[in-house]
Amino acid sequence: MQSNVENPNILERNLDISISQEKIQAEVNERLKRLATKIKIQGFRPGKVPLKIVSQQYGAKLHEEVLGEMLQKHFRDAVQQQKLRIVGSSTYFETKSVGENGADYEFSVKFEVYPDIAVGDLTALSVNRPVVNIGDKEVEKTLQILRKQRAQFISVDRPAALGDRVNIDYEGLIDGNSFRGGTAQDFTLVLGDGYILEDFENAIAGMSIGQEKSFQMAFPADYHDKDIAGKTATFNVKLNNVEEPVLAEIDSEFAKSLGIQDGDTQKMHEEIRLSLEREAFQRTRAKLKEQIMQCLLENTTCQAPKTLVEQEAQHLMQDAKNNLAAQGARTEDISLPLESFRERAERRVKLGLILGELVKLHNLNVKPDQVRKYVEFYAQSYENPEQVIKWHYASPERLQEIESLVLEDNVVSWVLGQVKVVDQEIAFEDLMGYSHSAA
Repeated sequence: MQSNVENPNILERNLDISISQEKIQAEVNERLKRLATKIKIQGFRPGKVPLKIVSQQYGAKLHEEVLGEMLQKHFRDAVQQQKLRIVGSSTYFETKSVGENGADYEFSVKFEVYPDIAVGDLTALSVNRPVVNIGDKEVEKTLQILRKQRAQFISVDRPAALGDRVNIDYEGLIDGNSFRGGTAQDFTLVLGDGYILEDFENAIAGMSIGQEKSFQMAFPADYHDKDIAGKTATFNVKLNNVEEPVLAEIDSEFAKSLGIQDGDTQKMHEEIRLSLEREAFQRTRAKLKEQIMQCLLENTTCQAPKTLVEQEAQHLMQDAKNNLAAQGARTEDISLPLESFRERAERRVKLGLILGELVKLHNLNVKPDQVRKYVEFYAQSYENPEQVIKWHYASPERLQEIESLVLEDNVVSWVLGQVKVVDQEIAFEDLMGYSHSAA
């Protein structure tokens, strides 16, 4: 048996395999002899079946079996000899010669190998570590937001203002034609909450119940609906009703509505502070991780195998379809081009390979106590932490998800020890995504 490996590019390999017809037939003959001592054929005593008869009935099957085994063995031997790390499973072999007239069998197999990964010098790099202070001001701002979220609305007979909940009918036209999402009846929204475009909200503010108004509004160039992005529409709006918010008092009843069973407002403030600190930690860690992952991508030589990119793109596309279906889209109406997921898939594959290499080189494997600590930290944001912990430990799949997150954290911690870290203060509102005008 002979083999020859060619390298069309960095990761692709072509392996040519040649197997002697003579060796195949010799092995087939040995198996036929062993089989002849075991099989029973009518008209012959056990163990006395002529080899010719055995060959007629079982020869072709044994020949195919031996050929397949030799082919797989030779492939494995060639891969091990050249220390190739194969991506996926290469099971398809292209036949080049079928061994006629005593000639050798010749096959060709194409496969990909894992890339060599070279992480660059990280010591010259710097990352910004977000720092946010959680004090009384931040707790109070969160309380006000919680009050707004739990506000009761009562009808009023006055012009609409920002913060009011209004009910409207509207019709929009672009160049005299209606457009998708441009018309609605009995539509309710809270002015100023950012659910719709600010220019539309501002046009409604000041209107009185029963009033009709016509105005023009330009859609932003980066508007999510590309068919109307950058275009100007004429809207006709009728205001049907105005309701103003009535905020709850910050008292024991309000505390109970937030899960403080005894209604202790001081305890409520402490719980909010702890919750904000946990959330701030997670968000600052996420921002830091994003920077570090980008640093690794930009400073590491790593080529993504096409096989893995294709698999990841398929996975991302299926997740997107599942999400759309969960939102009510009909399965038959969901058509997503695979190409739109490949760039993201390639990034994820590269990061996975880089992280795996760093874990191996620097012994960053996950330890059980790290997983336990992570689960306990995560569970503290729930009303019954012990149940959440048990829920995670009841499923190997759930624990595996946590282990993946801890593994990333281990890599982040290692990289932080290599790069220069610059603490950068960030506003609480920016970190949490709150509006600066929230009061």
